[in-house]
Amino acid sequence: MSGDARIGLIGLGTMGAALASNIAEKGFDIAVFNRTTQVTRDFAAEAGDLAPKITPTETLEDFVAAIATPRAIILMVPAGDAVDGQIEALKPLLGADDLIIDCGNANFHDTDRREAECGVPFLGVGVSGGEEGARHGPSIMGGGDAALWARVEDVMTAIAAKHDGDPCAALMGPGGAGHFVKMVHNGIEYADMQMIAEVYGILRDGHGMDYDAIGDVFARWNEGPLESYLIEISGKVAHARDVATGDPLLSVIVDAAGQKGTGRWTVIESQHRLAPVPAIEAAVVARNLSGRLDERAKGQSIFGTAPQPFDGLDHATLEKGLIAGKILCYAQGFEMLSAATRDFGWDLPMSRIAQIWRQGCIIRSSMLDDMASALDAEPGTNLMFTDHFAALLRDTHGALRQVVAQAALNGHPTPALSSGLAYFDAMRTARGTADMVQGQRDFFGLHGFVHVNGKDDQHGPWAKD
Repeated sequence: MSGDARIGLIGLGTMGAALASNIAEKGFDIAVFNRTTQVTRDFAAEAGDLAPKITPTETLEDFVAAIATPRAIILMVPAGDAVDGQIEALKPLLGADDLIIDCGNANFHDTDRREAECGVPFLGVGVSGGEEGARHGPSIMGGGDAALWARVEDVMTAIAAKHDGDPCAALMGPGGAGHFVKMVHNGIEYADMQMIAEVYGILRDGHGMDYDAIGDVFARWNEGPLESYLIEISGKVAHARDVATGDPLLSVIVDAAGQKGTGRWTVIESQHRLAPVPAIEAAVVARNLSGRLDERAKGQSIFGTAPQPFDGLDHATLEKGLIAGKILCYAQGFEMLSAATRDFGWDLPMSRIAQIWRQGCIIRSSMLDDMASALDAEPGTNLMFTDHFAALLRDTHGALRQVVAQAALNGHPTPALSSGLAYFDAMRTARGTADMVQGQRDFFGLHGFVHVNGKDDQHGPWAKD
């Protein structure tokens, strides 16, 4: 016997509670459960007008019984062992056709494993947008069997963000494809944030601007080609004041950035896929270095303060440099998605991915419209080589070079912007310097090389017969 709820959700933390409220608001009856019973009670008590659509439960047995068969159950619990534990607790209570949907920040390898071992139908779904997105419309990246996705597609498209009426929700491919796309999304997010932070540092330490003035610059840029959620909130953060002291909020935040691991996963997986993402890798490294506060203070005491005031970079040049960096960062991300298509046979829908990132998610920006069009018009082409973005890079890469050069000359660390520029230069150099690397490898290890005449497994004169 089953209940009437269209869907169930386990895990009423910040994201889970927001997503459950979104589902109820869109007209779906939903059963909810949380390991801590009081959390469930509080959520139900605060549901207001949504309460009639929500069935709070205090045991897993009651939770499962409240959902109409075949059941669909969303997991919103912390990634890792907690997901496996929740699946094991659910399995004895489920029927063969009941569906488990992991909407957390899972590693896609875990998603593949769970799909194989779960014993019941399973989907791995990436959800981006933070609490606000979960509550009012996230970007949703599905992974798994198409028939299983079809069972819950009405819910997913209803709760997703909309761009000109188009739901920002789609099936990416089988198995862990949805969580892979979400992982790359987060990697791009790391790099985008880091590049903005690097330009912020130049404005603050190079130009000597106060926080309100910096906020004004970001607000102005958000009205142009850089229009995006991250630029918008960067301006708001720069303008914010500390409630306790009245000082600019940024001046009282410890200079050490946290991370939950998805950016690191992106970098690790990029090496396996032979898909370089240097801007993302630099952003992860920057977060790691930010936590080494004592060592950085020691370095300053030995060598002196690195960032020095300087002139010579107007705001228009900084804006153009950031535009170029953003394009190169996204190009790397989409190349990694292309590598996954090649290696896993997923046939990831590149243009559609850009479309579902246009609203709801953290990296949403006006530039994604043009990216979707470019990827659709020139499939299989590196984003930086498509007509639209090649033209943009021709116009902006000089500015990026000025930003990186002036930053380096004046001691301003710009790891992500610098890595983006190095990627650009490497990708437009027909003959680079890998011949020397191959010569070295052959000299010390007789690894061989390919001759320009086309013959492979060649050796230098140091090789003995």
